[in-house]
Amino acid sequence: MLLETSRLVLRRFRPDDAPALSAYRSDPAVARFQGWTAPVSLDSAAALVEEFAAGDPDRPGWFQYAIEEKAEGRLVGDLGVRLHENLMQADLGFTLAGDRQGRGYASEAVRAVLDDLFGSRGLRRVSAECDARNTSSARLLERVGFELEGRRPAFTWLKGEWTDDLLFGLLADRWQRLTGPGTALPA
Repeated sequence: MLLETSRLVLRRFRPDDAPALSAYRSDPAVARFQGWTAPVSLDSAAALVEEFAAGDPDRPGWFQYAIEEKAEGRLVGDLGVRLHENLMQADLGFTLAGDRQGRGYASEAVRAVLDDLFGSRGLRRVSAECDARNTSSARLLERVGFELEGRRPAFTWLKGEWTDDLLFGLLADRWQRLTGPGTALPA
């Protein structure tokens, strides 16, 4: 499985990705709004890489793309897609190494996956959610075309506190309008 952009390759995980995965998932700032707790040991990262590599993007369930920066040939993040049983909708989530944030890489990766899901695979809807305090992720989702559909107050118990969840959705027809001829999404 391979998706490519001007600066990134989205590919299947490989065993040699474990050290980079361990490093960026061990960063407390990267882990802050995520379901795991930093640090992530090299052994835990190796087990995750093995699990991710075994995934099937065409079957219901989660598939995790490795986000590789072309220029340096190194893993800089991951992007998960959970395909629903009906094969017509999916959820997505993303994580990017702290030193690669703010450069448009996450937006670029999300757009590539959305192009594949809506274009090549013909999905009808993609959803995402994030911690309401994670304003960077919320802005990214809106920038690539997702619409805020709701807020669930004090919905998730995360790292010793209740957090609000923001719910986002994007329909195929909206994606086509946003990305069709003569249109350009902001970077």
